Amino acid sequence: MKNCNFASVWILSGALTVSAVLLPTGAGAQAKALVVEEIIARVNNDVITMSDYQKAEEQLREEVAHDCQGCPQDKLFAEFKEQQKDLLRGLIDQSLMVQRAKDMGVSVESDVIKRLDDVRKQNGLASLEDLEKAVESSGLAWEDYKTTIRNGLLTQEVVRREVGSHINIGNDEVKQYYDAHPQEFTRPEQVVLSEIFLSTEGKSPEEIESVQKKAEDLRNRVMKGDDFNEIAKRYSEGSTAKDGGDLGTFKQTELAPQLEEVVFKMEKGQITDVIQTKTGFEVLKVENHYQAGLQPQAKVENEIMNRLYMRKMQPQMRDYLGQLREESYVMVKPGYTDSAAVAGASVITEVQPTPDVAQKKKEKKKVPLPKVNGQ
Repeated sequence: MKNCNFASVWILSGALTVSAVLLPTGAGAQAKALVVEEIIARVNNDVITMSDYQKAEEQLREEVAHDCQGCPQDKLFAEFKEQQKDLLRGLIDQSLMVQRAKDMGVSVESDVIKRLDDVRKQNGLASLEDLEKAVESSGLAWEDYKTTIRNGLLTQEVVRREVGSHINIGNDEVKQYYDAHPQEFTRPEQVVLSEIFLSTEGKSPEEIESVQKKAEDLRNRVMKGDDFNEIAKRYSEGSTAKDGGDLGTFKQTELAPQLEEVVFKMEKGQITDVIQTKTGFEVLKVENHYQAGLQPQAKVENEIMNRLYMRKMQPQMRDYLGQLREESYVMVKPGYTDSAAVAGASVITEVQPTPDVAQKKKEKKKVPLPKVNGQ
């Protein structure tokens, strides 16, 4: 984080203290103590600082603008304010799950390296050192960047083990949903596509020939058994690479004619030849092909299961996070709101807790965490 190397955060006996240097405000001016970092929440032995909160706010602004492109400013502002209510809750949730991952002995270091390498390839960089330089030139600290990726992966793994693994969806549930929502599965003819895209923009004829050969080599790897979506994630140069090449769902007339006439003749799972477009070379996979009308249950079964999974996931996630909060020590500074605070949650004060308070906190009844893999 910028300009924060002067400050140190200390956690002593439950008190939160920030030590700061004295910085001159001008020639001959009296030096004043400046608090470089403000702590707005404590989650067990970890803290959430003002800069953490501000970074999350900036990311939220970018996400709202991306999800509502072309929206008037008042609508963007209203959506931002609505989601901002849960911003501190989200930071606390992630801190709790990262700590839980460490307690469980979860390690994602190999996945961190793989993710960084994927980002490197997507940006056409030669080495991780080049990626580090690119990250830092954008104003981000390299270690902060890696920590963000690591924490996201740790959180995903905790959710998978502690919540997702306990969600079961039976065949009867799938059929009931299908029978109750026929309108959701009555569709025009559509194809669901994934892509491997290699760009030719700004390249010479010799370079374009090399790009075409690379595209053909990648297609051959897929045809011999390599996973299409993994190849797309690692080598595709399109914006869809991070999502494994997921291009989306298309009706007729929504694709370029040269693509449409090919993919609408193909069945689920089939892969096109290398197709040259104005900007590069495409290899497309037909993830699904829906004929017009009510789709058969078998064809939309995975879609239904995903919907039911998410429907069950949300309340179970909140229950799980509430359980983590019950057995954790979470304090929030007055003026900031944790929208998922449990009853009796503490606030950050300027005094250390008395021995009686500390003893009562220790004696608070804990709710046991769910077992992991039977242990």
